[in-house]
Amino acid sequence: MSPEEKEKIQLVQDVATPCNAPAAIANAFCSIGKAKAGLSLVKMIILGILAGAYISFGAQLATMVTYDSVKFVGDGITKILFGSVFSVGLMMVVIAGAELFTGNNLIVVGTLNKDVTVERLLYSWFWVYVANFIGSLLVVWLMYSAQLWKTGNFAVGAKALAIANGKVGLTWGAAIARGILCNWLVCLAVWMAVAAKDIIGKIFAIYFPIMAFVASGFEHSIANMYFVPMGILLKNNASVVSAAGLADQLGKLNWGSFIFNNLLPVTIGNIIGGAFFVATLYWYVYLRENK
Repeated sequence: MSPEEKEKIQLVQDVATPCNAPAAIANAFCSIGKAKAGLSLVKMIILGILAGAYISFGAQLATMVTYDSVKFVGDGITKILFGSVFSVGLMMVVIAGAELFTGNNLIVVGTLNKDVTVERLLYSWFWVYVANFIGSLLVVWLMYSAQLWKTGNFAVGAKALAIANGKVGLTWGAAIARGILCNWLVCLAVWMAVAAKDIIGKIFAIYFPIMAFVASGFEHSIANMYFVPMGILLKNNASVVSAAGLADQLGKLNWGSFIFNNLLPVTIGNIIGGAFFVATLYWYVYLRENK
């Protein structure tokens, strides 16, 4: 069979197959990782800021939608609603295009396959992480300035404050475990989005794993760059604190506790969940023998 005939057969198979096979996804991430790690610093920072903002849009929307839903549909359905609307953040990252630290843990596929150097991997991770933080804080500032936290007689602010306070109260062990579970699902969402061949397929591939991690209460480092700083700002508003019923319970809600008791262990957990449980294991199964 000639190369031209093989190419035609492959083209027909690709069109007929509703999604890319796992081995094809693994191969695709070698090229994707190389492209991501090869971005210029300026592009990396711009796209990283956008990703931090997009995830923050999902976080604020989840807070706004569910601030009073418990009394109508109960706690379980509220968690599903929270996760459902939060998923719009990763949809914008993947479909519109942006650089998200947690999703970029999948660059490890390219590193293990010797398509991306360790130095370039770490360089990309560092600057995207910093840019994600900048983008998150930008949305925190805009949302605080918009004063939408006053909605529902400060109930939205109370919800945001309670979320932030709960996150800084986690033990290191719990934060790492929740970080692992979170990014295992986030990277699976990105992985399956690459499997999909159309926009609707990508949306559904992203929605279910993201809804699952958020509804389950797992911890996402970039989302927390929005949730906790927003809570730190709101703790200084007496009306919000009163509405939340958290007077004298906000001692851990500060920048130091956020960085060292939440962001650091959650980030470690996210790296393990994405870089090992998804990137490394799938590389071993589908690409290692080729090397």
